[in-house]
Amino acid sequence: MMTKLNHWLPVLCAIALGLLGPMLSPYMSDLIVKVMILSIFALSLELLVGMTGLVSLGHAAFYGIGAYATVLGSGKDGGSIAWLLPLAMGSAAAYALFVGALSLRTRGVYFIMVTLAFAQMAFFVFHDTALGGGSDGIYMYIRPALGALDLENRTVQFYFVLAALAATYGLLALIRRSRFGAALAGIRVNEQRMRAAGFPVYGYKLAAFVIAGALAGLAGFLVAARDGVVNPELMAWHNSGEVLLMIILGGLGHLRGAVIGAVAFTLLKELLSTHALVGPMADHWQLSLGLAIIAFVALLPKGIIGIAARISPKGAAS
Repeated sequence: MMTKLNHWLPVLCAIALGLLGPMLSPYMSDLIVKVMILSIFALSLELLVGMTGLVSLGHAAFYGIGAYATVLGSGKDGGSIAWLLPLAMGSAAAYALFVGALSLRTRGVYFIMVTLAFAQMAFFVFHDTALGGGSDGIYMYIRPALGALDLENRTVQFYFVLAALAATYGLLALIRRSRFGAALAGIRVNEQRMRAAGFPVYGYKLAAFVIAGALAGLAGFLVAARDGVVNPELMAWHNSGEVLLMIILGGLGHLRGAVIGAVAFTLLKELLSTHALVGPMADHWQLSLGLAIIAFVALLPKGIIGIAARISPKGAAS
């Protein structure tokens, strides 16, 4: 019974959000949209870290490139979702192909450092040139639209982001259960054995890297449409670190863990930076957040989703 409930839990949560959407306050609706976008970002990294075993510290580059491509592509007259969304995902995927083709020739800590270096390169391209407005970033004059799908409308934006999250989760669930997903799992467990068995390991890893980059670009498109402004901080190394913390906090190796981690991390930041709740400590929320994450990792080494595993060994499967 518990296993069946866990299997349908993501669907039930999506339905609940869909029903509650019109009843939410503007603040709560905006917070949930933010969480859903970060969940897509976390799921994209989960494909690399949790499913393939590739720890990247440069994932924010694809997120930022997707956001910049959206704003630059829309111009002063705005643009259609029909081509701005593929542009954002395609730009992020193209850079992921370039980065992956080179960085995947390294392993371990060297791979981590190379991905970080490429992310910093992208950061400084937009930070130090007029292309992206320098350190101030650039504004979106008109948010993307496609017929009745006008992302200027908060309700439409809410359901569009919810649909994007559901599609991302569904895609990764299908990948996880496919032969491609099984190959990625084998690479994560024992890359040498997979290579000896005749699998084109490099090709599989590169494909996963590009798909993850494209999904991060989707999150970038959504954050640009939500905020109406982008700046180089989207690509900063600490954003790559934060999304990595999200999937660790939620529980590596589980799609639901990535979403749970994004929710938990965002709520912790909101709560610990609110004066009404924590008083003067809100001025030092980074310290409180760090201590809270250390406590979570120490007490729940398998992440928040590990609580379900303690209750039911089959309950944490996703």
